[in-house]
Amino acid sequence: MRLHAVDLSFEQDDAVGQFVLRIGAEVLARQQAGGIATRARTVVVICHETYNRPAGRLLSTGHKARSASVAQMMPIGDRGQGSSMDRRIPAEMTAIGFDAPGGPDVLHAETVPVPAPAAGQLLIRVVWAGVNRPDCIQRAGHYPAPAGASPILGLEVSGEVVAVGEGVDPAHIGRQVCALTPGGGYAEYCAAPAGHCLPVPEGMSLRDAAAIPETLFTVWHNVFQRGMAREGETLLLHGGTSGIGTMATMLAKAFDMTVIVTCGDDEKCAAARQIGADHAINYKSHDYVEQVQAITEGRGADIVLDMVSGDYVARNLKCLAESGRHVTIAVLGGPKADINMAVVMSRRLTLTGSTLRPRSDAFKTALCEEIEQVAWPLFVEGAIKPVMDEAFPLADAAKAHARMEGGDHIGKIVLEVAKDIRHG
Repeated sequence: MRLHAVDLSFEQDDAVGQFVLRIGAEVLARQQAGGIATRARTVVVICHETYNRPAGRLLSTGHKARSASVAQMMPIGDRGQGSSMDRRIPAEMTAIGFDAPGGPDVLHAETVPVPAPAAGQLLIRVVWAGVNRPDCIQRAGHYPAPAGASPILGLEVSGEVVAVGEGVDPAHIGRQVCALTPGGGYAEYCAAPAGHCLPVPEGMSLRDAAAIPETLFTVWHNVFQRGMAREGETLLLHGGTSGIGTMATMLAKAFDMTVIVTCGDDEKCAAARQIGADHAINYKSHDYVEQVQAITEGRGADIVLDMVSGDYVARNLKCLAESGRHVTIAVLGGPKADINMAVVMSRRLTLTGSTLRPRSDAFKTALCEEIEQVAWPLFVEGAIKPVMDEAFPLADAAKAHARMEGGDHIGKIVLEVAKDIRHG
Protein backbone atom coordinates (compact mmCIF):
# COMPACT_ATOMS: atom_id res chain seq x y z
CA MET A 1 0.00 0.00 0.00
CA ARG A 2 1.05 3.56 -0.63
CA LEU A 3 0.15 6.82 1.06
CA HIS A 4 -0.31 9.79 -1.26
CA ALA A 5 -0.73 13.27 0.23
CA VAL A 6 -2.07 15.72 -2.36
CA ASP A 7 -3.57 19.21 -2.48
CA LEU A 8 -1.87 20.08 0.79
CA SER A 9 -2.62 23.52 2.16
CA PHE A 10 0.28 23.44 4.61
CA GLU A 11 4.06 23.29 4.29
CA GLN A 12 5.97 20.04 4.68
CA ASP A 13 7.40 21.19 8.02
CA ASP A 14 4.00 22.38 9.29
CA ALA A 15 3.18 20.60 12.57
CA VAL A 16 -0.41 19.96 11.49
CA GLY A 17 0.78 18.53 8.20
CA GLN A 18 3.19 16.19 9.89
CA PHE A 19 0.44 15.09 12.27
CA VAL A 20 -1.91 14.30 9.37
CA LEU A 21 0.74 12.30 7.54
CA ARG A 22 1.63 10.41 10.72
CA ILE A 23 -2.01 9.50 11.33
CA GLY A 24 -2.31 8.38 7.73
CA ALA A 25 0.74 6.18 8.11
CA GLU A 26 -0.74 4.67 11.27
CA VAL A 27 -3.99 3.92 9.41
CA LEU A 28 -2.03 2.13 6.71
CA ALA A 29 -0.10 0.16 9.31
CA ARG A 30 -3.38 -0.96 10.89
CA GLN A 31 -4.68 -1.99 7.48
CA GLN A 32 -1.61 -4.04 6.77
CA ALA A 33 -1.84 -5.64 10.21
CA GLY A 34 -5.50 -6.46 9.66
CA GLY A 35 -6.92 -3.75 11.89
CA ILE A 36 -9.06 -2.22 9.13
CA ALA A 37 -10.36 -4.12 6.13
CA THR A 38 -9.95 -2.44 2.78
CA ARG A 39 -9.72 -3.36 -0.85
CA ALA A 40 -7.75 -0.22 -1.61
CA ARG A 41 -4.11 -0.47 -2.58
CA THR A 42 -3.69 3.29 -2.43
CA VAL A 43 -5.08 5.62 0.22
CA VAL A 44 -5.40 9.20 -0.94
CA VAL A 45 -5.31 11.80 1.81
CA ILE A 46 -6.68 15.19 0.79
CA CYS A 47 -6.28 18.20 3.03
CA HIS A 48 -8.57 20.73 1.42
CA GLU A 49 -7.83 24.41 1.58
CA THR A 50 -10.68 24.82 4.06
CA TYR A 51 -8.95 22.52 6.56
CA ASN A 52 -9.66 24.12 9.90
CA ARG A 53 -6.69 23.96 12.24
CA PRO A 54 -6.69 22.32 14.70
CA ALA A 55 -10.27 21.05 14.59
CA GLY A 56 -10.40 20.06 10.93
CA ARG A 57 -11.04 16.49 9.82
CA LEU A 58 -8.82 14.33 7.70
CA LEU A 59 -10.48 13.71 4.37
CA SER A 60 -9.88 10.43 2.60
CA THR A 61 -11.24 8.73 -0.48
CA GLY A 62 -10.12 5.48 1.11
CA HIS A 63 -12.09 2.73 -0.63
CA LYS A 64 -10.43 2.26 -4.06
CA ALA A 65 -10.17 6.00 -4.61
CA ARG A 66 -13.96 6.35 -4.59
CA SER A 67 -15.37 8.88 -7.03
CA ALA A 68 -17.46 10.88 -4.55
CA SER A 69 -16.79 14.57 -5.00
CA VAL A 70 -14.78 16.53 -2.44
CA ALA A 71 -17.88 18.62 -1.75
CA GLN A 72 -19.89 15.49 -0.89
CA MET A 73 -17.21 14.14 1.41
CA MET A 74 -16.38 17.32 3.30
CA PRO A 75 -17.49 17.89 6.90
CA ILE A 76 -20.94 19.40 7.13
CA GLY A 77 -19.62 22.80 8.10
CA ASP A 78 -17.60 23.13 4.90
CA ARG A 79 -20.36 23.02 2.28
CA GLY A 80 -23.66 24.73 1.89
CA GLN A 81 -27.17 23.35 1.47
CA GLY A 82 -30.30 25.43 1.31
CA SER A 83 -32.69 25.12 4.21
CA SER A 84 -36.38 24.50 3.66
CA MET A 85 -37.31 24.14 7.31
CA ASP A 86 -38.60 26.73 9.73
CA ARG A 87 -35.66 28.12 11.70
CA ARG A 88 -37.84 29.35 14.57
CA ILE A 89 -37.26 27.09 17.57
CA PRO A 90 -40.18 26.69 19.99
CA ALA A 91 -39.80 26.37 23.74
CA GLU A 92 -41.60 23.03 23.84
CA MET A 93 -41.85 19.99 21.61
CA THR A 94 -43.63 16.65 21.29
CA ALA A 95 -41.66 13.61 22.39
CA ILE A 96 -42.38 9.98 23.21
CA GLY A 97 -42.11 9.08 26.87
CA PHE A 98 -43.25 6.48 29.38
CA ASP A 99 -44.17 6.80 33.04
CA ALA A 100 -43.00 3.36 34.12
CA PRO A 101 -41.18 0.46 32.43
CA GLY A 102 -43.32 -2.06 30.59
CA GLY A 103 -44.47 -3.28 27.22
CA PRO A 104 -44.86 -1.17 24.07
CA ASP A 105 -48.23 0.13 25.30
CA VAL A 106 -46.53 2.27 27.99
CA LEU A 107 -45.22 4.64 25.31
CA HIS A 108 -47.15 7.86 24.81
CA ALA A 109 -46.71 11.34 23.37
CA GLU A 110 -45.93 14.13 25.81
CA THR A 111 -44.89 17.77 25.74
CA VAL A 112 -41.39 18.52 27.02
CA PRO A 113 -38.92 21.42 26.75
CA VAL A 114 -36.79 21.67 23.62
CA PRO A 115 -33.20 20.82 24.63
CA ALA A 116 -30.53 23.50 24.40
CA PRO A 117 -27.36 22.28 22.66
CA ALA A 118 -24.47 22.03 25.08
CA ALA A 119 -20.89 22.91 24.20
CA GLY A 120 -19.80 20.87 21.19
CA GLN A 121 -23.36 19.88 20.27
CA LEU A 122 -25.77 20.52 17.43
CA LEU A 123 -29.52 20.90 17.82
CA ILE A 124 -31.27 18.93 15.09
CA ARG A 125 -34.85 19.40 14.01
CA VAL A 126 -35.70 15.72 13.65
CA VAL A 127 -37.37 14.47 10.47
CA TRP A 128 -36.89 10.71 11.02
CA ALA A 129 -35.75 8.64 14.00
CA GLY A 130 -34.46 5.08 13.88
CA VAL A 131 -35.89 2.37 16.13
CA ASN A 132 -33.40 -0.08 17.64
CA ARG A 133 -33.48 -3.05 19.97
CA PRO A 134 -31.80 -1.06 22.81
CA ASP A 135 -34.81 1.31 22.73
CA CYS A 136 -37.08 -1.61 23.55
CA ILE A 137 -34.77 -2.83 26.28
CA GLN A 138 -34.62 0.66 27.81
CA ARG A 139 -38.42 0.95 27.69
CA ALA A 140 -38.67 -2.38 29.51
CA GLY A 141 -36.46 -1.01 32.29
CA HIS A 142 -33.29 -3.01 31.59
CA TYR A 143 -31.06 -0.46 29.83
CA PRO A 144 -30.97 2.89 31.63
CA ALA A 145 -29.63 5.94 29.82
CA PRO A 146 -26.02 6.84 30.65
CA ALA A 147 -25.40 9.71 33.04
CA GLY A 148 -26.08 13.02 31.36
CA ALA A 149 -27.95 11.52 28.40
CA SER A 150 -31.53 12.39 27.55
CA PRO A 151 -34.02 9.95 29.13
CA ILE A 152 -36.03 10.10 25.89
CA LEU A 153 -35.61 7.02 23.71
CA GLY A 154 -33.88 7.14 20.34
CA LEU A 155 -30.24 6.55 19.39
CA GLU A 156 -30.21 7.84 15.80
CA VAL A 157 -31.92 10.61 13.88
CA SER A 158 -31.82 12.57 10.65
CA GLY A 159 -32.88 16.13 10.06
CA GLU A 160 -31.67 19.73 9.84
CA VAL A 161 -29.29 21.53 12.16
CA VAL A 162 -31.12 24.54 13.61
CA ALA A 163 -28.77 25.67 16.39
CA VAL A 164 -25.29 25.01 17.72
CA GLY A 165 -23.68 24.97 21.14
CA GLU A 166 -20.57 26.76 22.34
CA GLY A 167 -17.50 26.02 20.29
CA VAL A 168 -19.38 24.81 17.21
CA ASP A 169 -19.18 26.70 13.93
CA PRO A 170 -22.55 28.40 13.20
CA ALA A 171 -22.07 27.44 9.55
CA HIS A 172 -23.48 24.04 10.54
CA ILE A 173 -26.94 25.62 10.79
CA GLY A 174 -29.07 24.59 7.84
CA ARG A 175 -27.09 21.45 7.03
CA GLN A 176 -28.88 18.13 6.74
CA VAL A 177 -27.27 15.40 8.80
CA CYS A 178 -27.78 12.01 10.35
CA ALA A 179 -26.49 11.50 13.86
CA LEU A 180 -25.66 8.91 16.46
CA THR A 181 -27.24 10.22 19.64
CA PRO A 182 -26.86 9.27 23.32
CA GLY A 183 -30.67 9.45 23.56
CA GLY A 184 -33.47 11.83 22.72
CA GLY A 185 -34.27 10.76 19.17
CA TYR A 186 -38.01 10.15 19.61
CA ALA A 187 -38.74 13.87 19.63
CA GLU A 188 -39.14 16.88 17.36
CA TYR A 189 -35.72 18.23 18.38
CA CYS A 190 -32.62 16.34 19.49
CA ALA A 191 -29.17 17.49 20.66
CA ALA A 192 -26.18 15.47 19.49
CA PRO A 193 -22.40 15.96 19.58
CA ALA A 194 -21.21 17.57 16.36
CA GLY A 195 -18.54 14.90 16.02
CA HIS A 196 -21.16 12.15 15.88
CA CYS A 197 -22.89 13.51 12.78
CA LEU A 198 -22.50 12.57 9.12
CA PRO A 199 -23.57 14.73 6.14
CA VAL A 200 -26.59 13.43 4.24
CA PRO A 201 -25.56 13.41 0.56
CA GLU A 202 -27.77 14.48 -2.32
CA GLY A 203 -29.84 11.55 -3.49
CA MET A 204 -30.23 9.98 -0.04
CA SER A 205 -33.59 10.44 1.67
CA LEU A 206 -33.59 11.53 5.28
CA ARG A 207 -35.66 8.43 5.98
CA ASP A 208 -32.82 6.18 4.82
CA ALA A 209 -30.25 8.37 6.57
CA ALA A 210 -31.96 7.91 9.95
CA ALA A 211 -31.65 4.14 9.58
CA ILE A 212 -27.86 4.17 9.27
CA PRO A 213 -25.87 5.57 12.25
CA GLU A 214 -26.57 3.09 15.06
CA THR A 215 -26.02 -0.03 12.95
CA LEU A 216 -23.12 1.44 10.97
CA PHE A 217 -21.20 2.60 14.04
CA THR A 218 -21.87 -0.72 15.82
CA VAL A 219 -20.88 -2.94 12.91
CA TRP A 220 -17.83 -0.92 11.98
CA HIS A 221 -16.44 -0.94 15.50
CA ASN A 222 -17.20 -4.58 16.24
CA VAL A 223 -16.57 -6.33 12.92
CA PHE A 224 -13.84 -4.16 11.43
CA GLN A 225 -12.07 -2.80 14.50
CA ARG A 226 -12.53 -5.29 17.34
CA GLY A 227 -13.09 -8.22 14.97
CA MET A 228 -10.17 -7.13 12.74
CA ALA A 229 -12.02 -8.20 9.59
CA ARG A 230 -9.99 -8.61 6.42
CA GLU A 231 -10.90 -9.21 2.81
CA GLY A 232 -11.34 -12.84 1.92
CA GLU A 233 -12.38 -13.87 5.42
CA THR A 234 -15.65 -15.51 6.44
CA LEU A 235 -18.14 -13.82 8.79
CA LEU A 236 -20.88 -15.69 10.64
CA LEU A 237 -23.62 -13.51 12.06
CA HIS A 238 -26.88 -14.28 13.78
CA GLY A 239 -30.08 -12.36 13.08
CA GLY A 240 -29.31 -12.00 9.40
CA THR A 241 -32.38 -9.89 8.61
CA SER A 242 -32.14 -7.55 11.60
CA GLY A 243 -30.86 -4.00 11.22
CA ILE A 244 -27.44 -5.07 12.46
CA GLY A 245 -27.49 -8.22 10.35
CA THR A 246 -28.36 -6.46 7.11
CA MET A 247 -25.78 -3.72 7.69
CA ALA A 248 -23.06 -6.23 8.57
CA THR A 249 -23.87 -8.28 5.48
CA MET A 250 -23.64 -5.32 3.11
CA LEU A 251 -20.47 -3.92 4.62
CA ALA A 252 -18.74 -7.31 4.69
CA LYS A 253 -19.61 -7.95 1.05
CA ALA A 254 -18.31 -4.48 0.11
CA PHE A 255 -14.95 -5.59 1.49
CA ASP A 256 -14.93 -8.97 -0.29
CA MET A 257 -15.83 -11.18 2.65
CA THR A 258 -17.91 -14.36 2.64
CA VAL A 259 -21.05 -13.97 4.77
CA ILE A 260 -22.97 -16.75 6.51
CA VAL A 261 -26.12 -15.76 8.42
CA THR A 262 -28.67 -17.55 10.56
CA CYS A 263 -32.40 -16.76 10.42
CA GLY A 264 -35.55 -18.13 12.01
CA ASP A 265 -37.43 -19.25 8.88
CA ASP A 266 -36.95 -19.98 5.20
CA GLU A 267 -38.55 -16.69 4.11
CA LYS A 268 -35.98 -14.71 6.10
CA CYS A 269 -33.19 -16.90 4.76
CA ALA A 270 -34.30 -16.05 1.22
CA ALA A 271 -34.42 -12.34 2.12
CA ALA A 272 -30.93 -12.51 3.64
CA ARG A 273 -29.52 -14.08 0.47
CA GLN A 274 -31.19 -11.39 -1.62
CA ILE A 275 -29.54 -8.73 0.56
CA GLY A 276 -26.16 -10.28 -0.13
CA ALA A 277 -25.47 -13.17 2.26
CA ASP A 278 -23.60 -16.01 0.58
CA HIS A 279 -25.26 -18.61 2.80
CA ALA A 280 -28.34 -18.45 5.05
CA ILE A 281 -29.12 -21.15 7.61
CA ASN A 282 -32.56 -21.74 9.14
CA TYR A 283 -31.44 -22.40 12.71
CA LYS A 284 -34.83 -23.88 13.61
CA SER A 285 -34.60 -26.67 11.04
CA HIS A 286 -30.81 -27.15 10.82
CA ASP A 287 -27.89 -27.32 13.25
CA TYR A 288 -26.02 -24.16 12.35
CA VAL A 289 -22.73 -25.53 13.73
CA GLU A 290 -22.86 -28.49 11.34
CA GLN A 291 -23.93 -26.24 8.48
CA VAL A 292 -21.07 -23.79 9.01
CA GLN A 293 -18.55 -26.62 9.11
CA ALA A 294 -19.99 -28.05 5.89
CA ILE A 295 -20.02 -24.67 4.12
CA THR A 296 -16.41 -23.93 5.10
CA GLU A 297 -15.26 -27.53 4.46
CA GLY A 298 -14.31 -27.93 8.11
CA ARG A 299 -12.23 -24.75 8.37
CA GLY A 300 -14.79 -22.61 10.20
CA ALA A 301 -15.56 -18.89 10.13
CA ASP A 302 -12.93 -16.26 10.91
CA ILE A 303 -15.35 -14.02 12.83
CA VAL A 304 -18.64 -14.57 14.65
CA LEU A 305 -20.80 -11.52 15.36
CA ASP A 306 -22.91 -12.65 18.29
CA MET A 307 -26.10 -10.91 19.43
CA VAL A 308 -27.40 -13.84 21.53
CA SER A 309 -24.68 -14.88 24.00
CA GLY A 310 -25.86 -17.43 26.61
CA ASP A 311 -25.60 -21.01 25.38
CA TYR A 312 -24.87 -19.78 21.85
CA VAL A 313 -21.29 -18.90 22.80
CA ALA A 314 -20.03 -22.47 23.20
CA ARG A 315 -21.68 -23.41 19.89
CA ASN A 316 -20.26 -20.34 18.19
CA LEU A 317 -16.74 -21.31 19.25
CA LYS A 318 -17.23 -24.62 17.43
CA CYS A 319 -17.92 -22.58 14.28
CA LEU A 320 -14.66 -20.62 14.49
CA ALA A 321 -11.53 -21.30 12.51
CA GLU A 322 -8.20 -21.38 14.31
CA SER A 323 -7.27 -17.87 15.52
CA GLY A 324 -10.91 -16.89 14.99
CA ARG A 325 -12.54 -13.91 16.71
CA HIS A 326 -15.84 -14.01 18.61
CA VAL A 327 -17.44 -10.57 19.10
CA THR A 328 -20.52 -10.18 21.32
CA ILE A 329 -22.72 -7.08 21.00
CA ALA A 330 -25.89 -8.17 22.83
CA VAL A 331 -27.00 -10.77 25.36
CA LEU A 332 -30.54 -11.57 24.23
CA GLY A 333 -30.02 -15.21 25.26
CA GLY A 334 -28.57 -14.36 28.66
CA PRO A 335 -25.36 -12.74 29.93
CA LYS A 336 -23.59 -15.90 31.10
CA ALA A 337 -21.87 -18.57 29.01
CA ASP A 338 -20.21 -21.89 29.88
CA ILE A 339 -17.13 -22.37 27.70
CA ASN A 340 -14.06 -24.61 27.63
CA MET A 341 -11.06 -22.32 28.02
CA ALA A 342 -8.70 -25.13 27.00
CA VAL A 343 -10.32 -25.00 23.56
CA VAL A 344 -9.90 -21.24 23.48
CA MET A 345 -6.20 -21.58 24.28
CA SER A 346 -5.41 -24.50 22.00
CA ARG A 347 -7.15 -22.92 19.00
CA ARG A 348 -5.92 -19.39 19.82
CA LEU A 349 -9.41 -17.90 19.80
CA THR A 350 -10.20 -14.31 20.74
CA LEU A 351 -13.34 -13.45 22.70
CA THR A 352 -14.31 -9.80 22.85
CA GLY A 353 -17.35 -7.55 22.73
CA SER A 354 -18.55 -4.04 23.36
CA THR A 355 -21.47 -1.74 24.04
CA LEU A 356 -21.39 1.51 22.12
CA ARG A 357 -23.74 3.80 24.03
CA PRO A 358 -21.66 4.23 27.23
CA ARG A 359 -18.45 5.01 25.33
CA SER A 360 -17.04 8.54 25.56
CA ASP A 361 -17.89 11.30 23.13
CA ALA A 362 -14.24 11.39 22.12
CA PHE A 363 -14.26 7.71 21.23
CA LYS A 364 -17.42 8.04 19.15
CA THR A 365 -16.02 11.10 17.39
CA ALA A 366 -12.88 9.17 16.42
CA LEU A 367 -15.05 6.28 15.26
CA CYS A 368 -17.21 8.65 13.22
CA GLU A 369 -14.14 10.13 11.55
CA GLU A 370 -12.84 6.72 10.53
CA ILE A 371 -16.26 5.75 9.20
CA GLU A 372 -16.54 8.98 7.22
CA GLN A 373 -13.17 8.33 5.62
CA VAL A 374 -13.46 4.62 4.84
CA ALA A 375 -17.11 3.50 4.83
CA TRP A 376 -19.26 6.58 4.20
CA PRO A 377 -18.22 6.84 0.51
CA LEU A 378 -20.13 3.59 -0.07
CA PHE A 379 -23.32 5.29 1.11
CA VAL A 380 -22.59 8.54 -0.73
CA GLU A 381 -22.30 6.59 -3.99
CA GLY A 382 -25.36 4.47 -3.28
CA ALA A 383 -23.33 1.25 -3.29
CA ILE A 384 -24.90 0.50 0.12
CA LYS A 385 -28.41 1.49 1.09
CA PRO A 386 -30.08 0.52 4.37
CA VAL A 387 -32.67 -2.22 4.16
CA MET A 388 -35.94 -0.62 5.23
CA ASP A 389 -38.80 -2.46 6.89
CA GLU A 390 -41.69 -0.21 7.97
CA ALA A 391 -42.19 3.43 8.89
CA PHE A 392 -44.56 4.65 11.62
CA PRO A 393 -45.63 8.15 12.67
CA LEU A 394 -43.94 9.34 15.85
CA ALA A 395 -47.25 9.02 17.71
CA ASP A 396 -47.30 5.30 16.82
CA ALA A 397 -43.98 4.48 18.48
CA ALA A 398 -45.73 1.75 20.47
CA LYS A 399 -46.66 -0.01 17.21
CA ALA A 400 -43.07 0.29 16.02
CA HIS A 401 -41.81 -1.36 19.22
CA ALA A 402 -44.41 -4.10 18.95
CA ARG A 403 -43.28 -4.88 15.41
CA MET A 404 -39.64 -5.05 16.45
CA GLU A 405 -40.35 -7.31 19.39
CA GLY A 406 -42.60 -9.49 17.22
CA GLY A 407 -39.53 -10.44 15.22
CA ASP A 408 -41.16 -10.29 11.79
CA HIS A 409 -39.29 -7.23 10.53
CA ILE A 410 -36.63 -7.36 7.84
CA GLY A 411 -34.24 -4.41 8.08
CA LYS A 412 -34.81 -1.11 9.82
CA ILE A 413 -37.92 0.35 11.44
CA VAL A 414 -38.16 4.15 11.55
CA LEU A 415 -40.41 6.86 12.98
CA GLU A 416 -41.58 9.80 10.88
CA VAL A 417 -41.33 12.94 12.97
CA ALA A 418 -41.75 15.63 10.29
CA LYS A 419 -42.28 15.73 6.54
CA ASP A 420 -39.26 14.55 4.59
CA ILE A 421 -38.85 16.85 1.61
CA ARG A 422 -36.40 14.40 0.04
CA HIS A 423 -38.70 11.40 0.37
CA GLY A 424 -42.10 12.97 -0.19
